[in-house]
Amino acid sequence: MGSRLAGATREPGPPSSACDAPRIQRIYSGASLRYLGREEMTRDEAERYVAQAHEWGLADPVVQYILGIEAGRHLVGVVKLRRCPPGEGHVGYVLREDIWGNGYATEAVRRLITFAFSAAGMDRLTAKHLPDNPASGRVLVKSGFERVGPQGGHIHYRLLRP
Repeated sequence: MGSRLAGATREPGPPSSACDAPRIQRIYSGASLRYLGREEMTRDEAERYVAQAHEWGLADPVVQYILGIEAGRHLVGVVKLRRCPPGEGHVGYVLREDIWGNGYATEAVRRLITFAFSAAGMDRLTAKHLPDNPASGRVLVKSGFERVGPQGGHIHYRLLRP
C-alpha cells in the first residue's frame, strides 16, 4: 500500500514545517469537509494549524498528537490522538478525498492505536463520526473499535487496551 504515518521511521511527530501548510490546507478542502462541519481552511489557518501541531508535539505531556499520513512522499491526511481523562485518548482523522477507499485511513488508525497503547500509555480510546459517514465507521470497526451507539448527533466508538 505504501502509506505510513509521517515520522514512522523516527519519533512520531506532527506536520511541522512551513512547507506543510499548503498540504494541510489541501487536506482541509473540497469533499473532505463534508463530514467535518467547517469551511475550507485558509492559508493563514493552515500555518497556525502547523504551528499549533508543532507546539502540542513539544508539550510535556503531549496534549494532542497530530501525525501526517503519507502516500509515497505526499501528505494526504492527518490522524489525531487527543489526551482526555487520565489514560484515555480520542482518535480523529481526515484525508484528501482523492485517496478515499484505498485503506490509508484504516492503516493510519491501526498504527495510531498501537502508538496510543504503547508509547502514549493510554488504556482506552474513543472515536466518533457523523451518521451520514458510514465509511468512517467501517474504518473504526476494521481497526478494532466497538460501536457504542448514537449520542449527540454522532455515532460513538470505544476501544480498550488489549
